[in-house]
Amino acid sequence: MDSLQHTPRNTVSQRLHRQPGFTLVEAAVTLAILAALACGAAPSFHGMIERQRLAGLASQLATDVQFVRSESVLRNEALRLSFYSAVWGTCYVVHSGVRNQCSCTTASIEATCVADAAQIKTVIVPASAGASVQANVSSILFDPLHGTSTPTGTLRVVSPAVGSIHHVVNVLGRVRTCSPDGPVPALPGYRVC
Repeated sequence: MDSLQHTPRNTVSQRLHRQPGFTLVEAAVTLAILAALACGAAPSFHGMIERQRLAGLASQLATDVQFVRSESVLRNEALRLSFYSAVWGTCYVVHSGVRNQCSCTTASIEATCVADAAQIKTVIVPASAGASVQANVSSILFDPLHGTSTPTGTLRVVSPAVGSIHHVVNVLGRVRTCSPDGPVPALPGYRVC
């Protein structure tokens, strides 16, 4: 009878002394599952990053349109927002003077202005960024007296991988933002245009 009583105590004792943790096989299976999940999530994560970059650039452009308008009124001076495109990428320049007095000839930090034109702000978008700034007008002039813009225009921030965001600038210098629904679906969070 003594031998029967020792067996259950030894089993309980062995269970209590077992070390908590994972075996090597359990750890390997867990790592394999995590690797499979990471590989499946990587493409959608990359797309999310690209959409955030596009939205950030579009937000900056919309803010800069309002900046030009308010700066024109503040300085009591007609200011321009001009757009340029080259092999190295695209850029836009906030400046005084006429359109052809400032340009982005290289991927440098600032635009080059001649005569009486003065650069106020330059934003350069290199081709390596995966996005570009395009416009259906070469330049928009903002009137200091009324805050109006001439001509009206559609400014596009385009990423071939994820789509585009359009800013429609009306005669009052106000911006309406939308995302077109075409070969690439409209971006979520934006009105469809």
